[in-house]
Amino acid sequence: MEQPIKILIVEDNVIIADDMQSMLEEIGYEIVDNVIVYEQAVEVLKNNQVDLVLIDIILASDKTGIDLGKHIRDNYNIPFIFVTSNSDRATVENAKTVKPNGYLVKPFEQQDLYTSIEIALSSFNYSEKGDNTNNEDGEEKLMSNSVLKDSIFVKKQHLYYRIQFGDIQFIKADNVYLEVNTVDKKFLVRSPLKDYLEKLPQNKFYRAHKSYIVNVDHIDAINSKDIMINNTLIPISKEFKEFIISAMNS
Repeated sequence: MEQPIKILIVEDNVIIADDMQSMLEEIGYEIVDNVIVYEQAVEVLKNNQVDLVLIDIILASDKTGIDLGKHIRDNYNIPFIFVTSNSDRATVENAKTVKPNGYLVKPFEQQDLYTSIEIALSSFNYSEKGDNTNNEDGEEKLMSNSVLKDSIFVKKQHLYYRIQFGDIQFIKADNVYLEVNTVDKKFLVRSPLKDYLEKLPQNKFYRAHKSYIVNVDHIDAINSKDIMINNTLIPISKEFKEFIISAMNS
């Protein structure tokens, strides 16, 4: 089942923080917590799943937002965005040392916040901790190619959803798009089938046919030419049929 992006807000101005939370929840993001100091943020990150952090550079603590950015870079593989009233060169240069995934200057509108978050999520490289590379192809690649330990992000309308690998039943190639099928939803992803297969757990997902990837845990029935997953008949290759029969007999 898909889950909304989980965001931590670290902002010591309570009015601004509450306003940000309202804007984010209206868009459809989930707020994990809304805290004012470095120490609280460290604790929330330690005990919760967080997909992105919004950080005010100046906090009501000895340690700054830049210190928190460094802590995230050293310990977590997630993007963060600096939110600040200061856009002077010295502040920006200092902030750049921890490689933030965005820089948002107050005051800002809901659309600015949404755009900054989506760009940060789409361009973040989850494959290597601390490595943040920009995606030159923008919307063409986006979060559909972003993988976490137990899940993958896919885009539906204006949000990126985290889909647990176990909830994916099968994936069908359709021209330049892939149709990712879960129990109750379908998502369109722009990717070659072969590339997408490489992002999925090798012990669960297999190329059943030139146009299909299947999660073997969801196979309900099999005959000489097809398998059935959630009342959908999926053609299978000779090689996959032999593999499945061998697995059933072992």
